Amino acid sequence: MIRLTPDNGIPRHILLMMAIMAGFTVANLYYNQPLLDLICKDIGISHVEVNFITVITQIGYALGLLFIVPLADMVSLRHIAIVCMSAAAVSATAIGFAENVWMLWVASLTLGFSSIMPQLFIPMSALYSRPENKSRNMGYVASGLVTGIVSARAVSGYIGEWFGWREMFFFAAALMLACLIVTLCMMPQVTLSFSGTYRQLMHTVVSIFVLHPRIRLYSLRPAMSFASMMCIWSCMAFHLAGAPFHARSDMVGALAFFGIIGAIAASGVGKFVPKVGILRMSVIGGCLQLLAWASAWLLGSTYIGLIMGIILADIGAQCLQVSNQSGSLQQLPQATNRVNTIFMTTLFIGGSLGTFCSGLGWSMLGWDGVCLVGVLFAIAPLLLSACEKNDNVNDNLKPE
Repeated sequence: MIRLTPDNGIPRHILLMMAIMAGFTVANLYYNQPLLDLICKDIGISHVEVNFITVITQIGYALGLLFIVPLADMVSLRHIAIVCMSAAAVSATAIGFAENVWMLWVASLTLGFSSIMPQLFIPMSALYSRPENKSRNMGYVASGLVTGIVSARAVSGYIGEWFGWREMFFFAAALMLACLIVTLCMMPQVTLSFSGTYRQLMHTVVSIFVLHPRIRLYSLRPAMSFASMMCIWSCMAFHLAGAPFHARSDMVGALAFFGIIGAIAASGVGKFVPKVGILRMSVIGGCLQLLAWASAWLLGSTYIGLIMGIILADIGAQCLQVSNQSGSLQQLPQATNRVNTIFMTTLFIGGSLGTFCSGLGWSMLGWDGVCLVGVLFAIAPLLLSACEKNDNVNDNLKPE
């Protein structure tokens, strides 16, 4: 079995495995989005109740990030993979058998909680890569994650339309068991960086958050961007179901393929971070998301407008996430999993907030309300970047 050591490089096949497994696992959070209209009609619940399924799944993920990811500094990744992927398979099966909204909510919470493996792979790619390749390799794994996010919507849209929304989650359960087998066969040995109790470990997470304002900034900025990206997807099924589209869930899946284009286009973002700098990458990402929402609003009654919005929103979010996550992890390389806990928990709290607020925007103003919420979240990273520049806390536009 391969043993990795910090800053000594990662074999390509291990990096590829982490990117693929990250994509398959994070997909659990997004299978429900194209299926919301089908679930709503089958279970007999309101749009607000069914939209809350997505919110709860992301809340579960944020909780998993907070309470499980730090364990990677003191517990074997193989043990974490066994527990999490098995629990994800059970949770997806429970969703497939759910008969009421309460069962859906509980199973969605546990599915999100147990789907955190991608956030163990990304800090691995940073910690064990050679110094000159850290941002690039993080970008590769993060691109696998983003590809999984958008592919999940495409796959679930088609499976939901052809076979039913329940069958989609039975497929997800089987996929998690297959991923567990592959991960256990290929997972390298790594050095644990923390010895102590779980309580002491979590206390260090709190201390890092309190004592490092730059980590807080690097976490909050992409969280607002991720919230903006989530807005465009959380109500897409409702938007396409109405006039002028009158489309089915498979059309949501078809649009998701264009999200894959955005993910591929953004796959090389990481290698530009040392040259362009974190602040400039953040500004570029925020501006791309504003262009995305301009397209989604002005041309929101056409597929072309939605496609342009999807691609630009994904690229913008990737610019912010990869650059800020790279800078965040480099603040404390000896505690990458705990720093990543702060980063990703903040990110998915932002995603949950974006999903929830876009649902409210939809209920009040329809697609115009969703666009308004998305624009507000896209502006937030730009305001944070302006404050960073004005306060002269910029680190010369490059990670330390």
